[in-house]
Amino acid sequence: MASYIERRKFLATLGGAAVAWPVGARAQQPPVVGVLSTGSAERFANRVRAMREGLREAGYVEGHNLAIEFRWADGQYDQLPVLAADLIRRQVAVIAAIGGFPAALAAKSATATIPIVFQIGIDPVAVGLVTSLSRPGGNLTGVISLGVELVPKLLEVLHELVPTASSLAVLVNPTNPAADTITRNSQATARTLGLDLHVLHASADRDFDAVFTTLARLRASGLVISTDGFLNSRGEQIGALTVRHRVPAIGQYREFVDAGGLACYGRSITDLWRLGGVYVGRILKGEKPADLPVQQSTKAELIINLKSARALGMTVPLTLLGRADEVIE
Repeated sequence: MASYIERRKFLATLGGAAVAWPVGARAQQPPVVGVLSTGSAERFANRVRAMREGLREAGYVEGHNLAIEFRWADGQYDQLPVLAADLIRRQVAVIAAIGGFPAALAAKSATATIPIVFQIGIDPVAVGLVTSLSRPGGNLTGVISLGVELVPKLLEVLHELVPTASSLAVLVNPTNPAADTITRNSQATARTLGLDLHVLHASADRDFDAVFTTLARLRASGLVISTDGFLNSRGEQIGALTVRHRVPAIGQYREFVDAGGLACYGRSITDLWRLGGVYVGRILKGEKPADLPVQQSTKAELIINLKSARALGMTVPLTLLGRADEVIE
């Protein structure tokens, strides 16, 4: 555990060994917010900036009236319970488990008293995080993007991009607690589209070469990157691999498209982290998670990389281009 914590201490930017004070308490030393994430500091830097922006909107500035402790799993989900326990020993005022469902689940399992703000892509009522969206109850609330429900839509959009395809693949992290749900939903959508769907697995960087080797062997005509904290944090890496292996692929966030991926369809992840920061600030001011409705982001954006389409020898249907929120030339 120590290696996960010590090697990232420089990211905490704490002025000293601050002691966390109860939410709403007035004291010389600032409250400490614990951030528990499935990703890594290097890959999630823009998201952390968005969270800090949300905290500023709520009146909290790190280093002034707030301290932040970061715990990064870097895609190794089995470390999350250990990291969550460490934050609890630190007596943080709030845990921001805004790196996906595995982080939220680890935080909930670790404490029933410290307020938790989550950011996830799955229905929190269905998985038992809260009792309802409007009145969460307990010590959890947060922001949802319903990314799991987006995976079938990603499959539909990819099928529009490669309409002659009879076989596609979806990349799933098998260590994600939502993996079975993602797989079932994707297979059901594939059946309605008349497609053969291959489910490929990756839970570490070393798995990606095997994934693309398998894609070539299966002769799948395209790849869907499913929702997952680890896979999302590797958007640039996977996007570059799709270019190298000439694979039409769709993900959820623009980092994937900026790296050469064919398309993305999803929510603004930085806005979700900003909203999470706002909620953390409101709890620090004394509001209770049980009384803060779970916020839901419903608007999704479609971005198409026309340059990548040309490199793949593809013609993007005009109907799809017309629906795109942005086209990268």
